[in-house]
Parts: sequence; structure tokens; C-alpha cells
Amino acid sequence: MSKLILANDGIDAIGKSILEKAGFTVITENVAQENLAGELNEKGYVALTVRSATKVRKELIDSCPNLKVIGRGGVGMDNIDVEYARSKGLQVINTPAASSNSVAELVFAHLFNAVRFLYESNRNMPTIGNTKFNDLKKNYSKGIELRDKTIGIIGFGRIGQFTAKIALGCGMKVLAYDPFVKEAVLKLDIHGTNGVDVKISTVTLDELISQSDVISLHVPGGKMITEKEISQMKNGVILINASRGGVIDEADLLSGLNSGKISHACLDVFENEPTPNEELLKHSKISLTPHIGAATNEAQERIGVELAEKLIEALK
Repeated sequence: MSKLILANDGIDAIGKSILEKAGFTVITENVAQENLAGELNEKGYVALTVRSATKVRKELIDSCPNLKVIGRGGVGMDNIDVEYARSKGLQVINTPAASSNSVAELVFAHLFNAVRFLYESNRNMPTIGNTKFNDLKKNYSKGIELRDKTIGIIGFGRIGQFTAKIALGCGMKVLAYDPFVKEAVLKLDIHGTNGVDVKISTVTLDELISQSDVISLHVPGGKMITEKEISQMKNGVILINASRGGVIDEADLLSGLNSGKISHACLDVFENEPTPNEELLKHSKISLTPHIGAATNEAQERIGVELAEKLIEALK
């Protein structure tokens, strides 16, 4: 059997080293989507790893009979036809545990940005800070503290639970919704102690939506937030999406922002990546990042190691 693996969207150096020590040859040069089938067949690759950029659809799977394993460096696998691949005998693996903390920290980077107007201030200070300093000071003088506010977390898997841990550390009340989780015991790792256990019982989606000051989404896909759900939220709610584009209806989000129903939105993902809606990108009430939730050195190293270990197991 061939020992060739194509890491088309890259892999951390440690993960690559683990695979090479196990006898595999790992190629990290990116192959354009339209040339991928030909490259995989010509070279006889047995495994393909991707992040979110490369798509692995039915046509590609059918075109590559030598392929044995598809690996996703990350959590969501919406860019892979998972069930079809498995029906054809391929193994499909991902790395659900590796990026949880990094995504959760980005959620709170956005949230702190929002409640103290940092994202808008950082846009305006370089241009008018020396001429309208006092005006800007007045504009950004109505910040709020997170302590004692309620965060609603939709999707209470690993990332949702890491987000809850940070929220608890900030003194926030946590509401969680997940149809597959009734309760979770979170261990808060506090330096100098053995940690503190906190039990979170999930609530209904309606309860979460109506009672939360902040709502953060951590689901694999689907349209969860539309005009209907927004109308049931508190006035001045903050919405955060670091999961998948389209989970919040973008047109309805813009309407909610423009009406004042939503005070801020924080977006790391978009419906039309890599060409997001320009109106979203230029909106004065949105904190923005270009899909970088798992893009920390620590998370990439963990992803590489977890992916390598799973690939070695799958290709035994």
C-alpha cells in the first residue's frame, strides 16, 4: 500500500514529523481544487487531509479509488460529503478536541471588543482621534461589564463548554442549549488549586433566546437564528458566531442591527466565504475576523498531533 499523504491545507510540523516517523511521506504543497482528482490519482495518495478551504465532494471521492482516508484538521466537516465517503468504504476522521480553547478565547476577544466598543474605536482613532478625541470619548462612554450578565450558548459540546468556562470566570450566568446534552460538569482549571467543578443543566432554546444578554453559537450548521428568533431576544442583545456561516441569517442580522434590536454582532464566519457580504464587513456594529477561530499556534500543534495519530491508526 502506498504511504503517500496529501495535506492539502497544510499540517503542523509536529504532526508531519509524527507521520514521517511512522513511515509516511507527507506532501504539503497545495493543489488547486480543479486539479485535485488528477493529482491524487497520478501519485497514488492513500490519504487526503484538509481544513476548511478544500472541498471533498462526491465527484472527487468517485474519482479517487486509491483514497482510503479523508482527514479534517478541525471540527466541522461540512466541506466533506462524509456519509457518501463512508458508504464507499473510506474512513473520515476529524480533530474535535484540539481547537476548543482557541475558539472559546476568540469568542471572548470579540465580546470584550463589543462591550467596550474597541473594534469601532480602533477604526476611528487613527483617522479622527487627533481632531475629534472628545467626540469619540463621548461615543464610547456607555460600555458595560460582563459580570452578572447572562450568556446563552447554543451547542454545548467541547467548544461550547470551553466558552462557558471563560464566561464563569468572568462572573457571568451561563444558559446552555443542546438537544443531545442534558447537563455537563465543567472543571474550572484555576492555577494554584485543584480546580472547581460547576454543573450546568441545559435549558430550552426558547428560554435561552429570551433570557440571554449575549448569545454565542457553537453548532455544526443549519439556520438557527432568523427574524423569528431575533424578535424574541432581549433588546440590545449581542450575537456571536464562531461556528459556521449561515447559522445566523445574515439579512435578518443586518435588519436587527439597523433597528437597534441587536446592539453588536461578532462574526468569525460568513455565508459566502471567501467573499463575505460587503455590507456586513462595513457595518459599524460588527466585530470581524476572517475565520480564524482555531488559528493559534497551540491549537494548530494539537490538531496536527491528533490528526497524525488518527491517520496512523486508520492506515494500519
